[in-house]
Amino acid sequence: MKALEITKPGAARLVDRPEPTPAPGELLLRIHTVGYCGTDLSTYRGRNPLVAYPRIPGHEVAAVVEGLGEGVSDWTVGEQLLVFPYTECGVCSSCLAGRPNCCKNNQTLGVQRDGVLAEFATIPAGKAMRAAGLGPRELALVEPLTVGAHAVARGQVTAGETVAVFGCGAIGLGAIAAASYLGARVVAIDVDDAKLDLAAACGAAERLHSIRDDLGARLNELTEGHGPAVVIEAVGLPATFRAAVDLVAFAGRVVYIGYAKEPVAYETKWFVMKELDIRGSRNALARDFEQVIAMLAAGRVPTERIVTQDVSLADAPTALANWDRVPGDVTKIHVRLTE
Repeated sequence: MKALEITKPGAARLVDRPEPTPAPGELLLRIHTVGYCGTDLSTYRGRNPLVAYPRIPGHEVAAVVEGLGEGVSDWTVGEQLLVFPYTECGVCSSCLAGRPNCCKNNQTLGVQRDGVLAEFATIPAGKAMRAAGLGPRELALVEPLTVGAHAVARGQVTAGETVAVFGCGAIGLGAIAAASYLGARVVAIDVDDAKLDLAAACGAAERLHSIRDDLGARLNELTEGHGPAVVIEAVGLPATFRAAVDLVAFAGRVVYIGYAKEPVAYETKWFVMKELDIRGSRNALARDFEQVIAMLAAGRVPTERIVTQDVSLADAPTALANWDRVPGDVTKIHVRLTE
């Protein structure tokens, strides 16, 4: 079978791999669509410390059951599904606390272990999820949207609150859509007008351009001087890390999804004076997947606008290289392996 391999930083190619055989308890999948993730771009750029090369990427998946391993009785050949791409060890402090999404020993498909950007793949049957009524494009968008939805859950967002989201890429859009779905008033913040327009289509009630607009003044105006109750950071820059703390309301919550690529210097008095809750957000839980599936089924996410490009497996290496060259032009790339 054909698979895409990131051989080393800056090099991606198609390779031949043996077609896998499902072990007991596993499903054999025919892969339909795989979305490129920002993690895949970091791997291509050589900036992901969790990756060893060569690596097959891919964990945003729409697939069809092609075969059943011994003992699998609750799936049938031909069913469509998506994949829960994380592992949990069950014994680390995160797992014991009921938060396996941040398992100390997690191995995400396409990151710490080979992913599914190949014609066929095998997964444990327990990692497959049904999503009735969703097509391949929606199925492959569930996982990236759940990362933003999980950040909303970490922020304990409730109806009527004002939530500011820095960054309107795929992850930020998931946070915007999830917060809006819960009844919050969402303020989207970005430097790209097209992405701000897309944020509005995902449910943002207000849009702020972080270069043209005075963010502090506008957010105070929108919140009667209080500031947003929750700020979600989905960019990963020191400036936006600091801005989240500066702009959030007293007694507010700050949720970080992005990674800053360098140390961040804070005015730490705001941590204490505002008595802030500052939280990280990693991956997602099964209930986040269920929420996003419901959002997609209700038509709350403009999937046709989020997917910037559809490419074939043959064109997937070039698409990855082009994304590296002009990242601002991309929200989401889907690689279609079957029609």
